[in-house]
Amino acid sequence: MSEPITPAISERICKHMNQDHSDAIILYAKVYGNTPDTEIAEMLSIDPDGMNLSAKVKDEIIPIRVSFDHPLKDAEDAHHTLIDMIKKARSSKN
Repeated sequence: MSEPITPAISERICKHMNQDHSDAIILYAKVYGNTPDTEIAEMLSIDPDGMNLSAKVKDEIIPIRVSFDHPLKDAEDAHHTLIDMIKKARSSKN
């Protein structure tokens, strides 16, 4: 059984994503946040229903809420869902 998505788990996921997968966060903002002109983005938090991003679009910092297609059960579900979303986003760009 994986851990529930608590504020501490959200912080851990965001830190990992921001440090190691910044390109994925930009793509989440572009594709799922409907901001195709996103230049940079940061994951601020994640909860069972979605993620909160901050994106720089045309020299303006804007908040973006990306909803998931299902409520996340736990941290493992978050991991798989984020991977699935990036795969779909990349294939839609090709």
